[in-house]
Amino acid sequence: MIKIGVADYGLNCWDGALYDYSDRLAMLKSLGFSGIERLEARTEAEVVETAAAARRLGMGFATCRGGTAAETIKWSSALGYDYIWAESKSGELPVFCEQTRIQAEAAAEYGLKVSVHNHLGLAVESSEQLEEFLRQCPQCGLILDVGHLHAAGGDPLYIIDKYADRISAVHIKDYVIKDPNGQYWWDRIRFCELSAGEMGGLNTEILKALKNVGYCGWIFVEHDTHLRNPAEDLAVSMKFIEKAGVL
Repeated sequence: MIKIGVADYGLNCWDGALYDYSDRLAMLKSLGFSGIERLEARTEAEVVETAAAARRLGMGFATCRGGTAAETIKWSSALGYDYIWAESKSGELPVFCEQTRIQAEAAAEYGLKVSVHNHLGLAVESSEQLEEFLRQCPQCGLILDVGHLHAAGGDPLYIIDKYADRISAVHIKDYVIKDPNGQYWWDRIRFCELSAGEMGGLNTEILKALKNVGYCGWIFVEHDTHLRNPAEDLAVSMKFIEKAGVL
């Protein structure tokens, strides 16, 4: 069954930080969401406390990130999650792939898959880079960010159809063009609520394509930048998803 959650980077930016998981989870639950992508913690006690608070609210997480790579692996495994993010910071694709393969071997010992998050300005940005990563790292999965891929000139529908069995999670988003000639990607575009940007009906097609290929994992709404109370943006996005008929 598809679950709809939130990748809460934009919430953190708006709030200035994440101050209380319980408050955030309760707000998201009131909007119809089922959880947050990553439980981020500094100690084992914090992991247990946060995971228990989420379960009490009927909410969940898809993965965990600790202070070290080893903690991320162990804590995610202990909580029964399926994947963790690729941690390499290299901007060179060959190095990124090599470091991710090493991470994947370590994670596999704990029953976890390492998954890459395609992102503008990083080693895995374009469709060509994404497909090359998936070729070089067959043991790894994909955290498919449809907004970053589309803004990089890629076709999310093609990736979904070809690599459905590699998808660990999906980030769904929309974006508006600020300045097509901007030096950096954040100068060129701003991510926004679903239906308010360039992707329009494509996101409806993406949601339906995920359902048609039998995807039954997490789909995370992500607004990197909020210009108003995030709850208002997230409510718009949830209505868009409900209208798409994939729930």
